[in-house]
Amino acid sequence: MRRLADASYTLALTLWVGALWAIGYIAAPLLFSALDDRVLAGTLAGRMFAVVGWLGLGCGAYLLLFMLLRLGSTALKRLIFWLVLFMLLLAAAQLFGLQPLIAQLRSESVPRELAEAATKSRFATWHGVASVLYLVQSLLGVFAALGAARGQK
Repeated sequence: MRRLADASYTLALTLWVGALWAIGYIAAPLLFSALDDRVLAGTLAGRMFAVVGWLGLGCGAYLLLFMLLRLGSTALKRLIFWLVLFMLLLAAAQLFGLQPLIAQLRSESVPRELAEAATKSRFATWHGVASVLYLVQSLLGVFAALGAARGQK
């Protein structure tokens, strides 16, 4: 049973980090380069980022629970625990804060095609914040995966 739990830990971390990188740095840019309709590309990318967010919440919760059950309070002394916790918090901020805000700004701007300067500026600002936080989450995921590869749980 212990081997199954270890394998599930590795699988959850790999799935989460892999999805972050595949969607954020391959699929979403490909949508914008392949589709002429930027609104459609943005809508599809938003849906994919939402899936990655929910996946992150599930995987992150499992990983933290695994470490706490396996290591007890010692887990709190491990860097990988804090990396995963911060990734989980960033996923929640994206999913429940930034993504709805960006979707609202996009829906307000669609009829005007981002013509209003204030709406365009707010959209660009919040999209930039979301992009930076996504990059931070992706890089933390790399460090967590490297730690897991060295056997740190």
